[in-house]
Amino acid sequence: MKKLIVLFACTVITASSFAQGTINFATKTTGVNAKIFDVGGETPLAPGADTFAQLYAGASADSLGAVGSPVSVLGEGKKAGYFKGGTVDTGLAGGSSGFFQVRAWKGAASYEAATARGESNVLSVKTGGGSPPLPPANLVGLESFSLVPEPGTIALAILGAAALFIRRRK
Repeated sequence: MKKLIVLFACTVITASSFAQGTINFATKTTGVNAKIFDVGGETPLAPGADTFAQLYAGASADSLGAVGSPVSVLGEGKKAGYFKGGTVDTGLAGGSSGFFQVRAWKGAASYEAATARGESNVLSVKTGGGSPPLPPANLVGLESFSLVPEPGTIALAILGAAALFIRRRK
């Protein structure tokens, strides 16, 4: 009888470890081919010490929050503009539908502090995990996107150009 209780407890503990919804956080996998482009939309985003992407998830499109850790984009050539962040626990119930968005940036340690940043379309995807455990879901429907400079950066560049023009006229 004790062995049966221990076996049951082990089964419950194992099943509960798969309870969270999971997503395969990658921009090139089965059903997904979404490249991230740098400012201007022509050059794929290249890796760097301050170039990141992060998954945002929520139960609704209005409640998105960062999940997992930021990841760096992959190398040069055919891999430029893509990343593989692995399996991310979204905090949503396994097998439930959730809303997801990929945000990328460069020039800072966080999306909010970056001077050039971009975000994907918002997706509704059924997560993996649950009981019985499902494999992590792919971000099917993710589209390519570009980084854009912050308006403050553009305004500063325009003011600098205007100052040079005025200085040249004198």
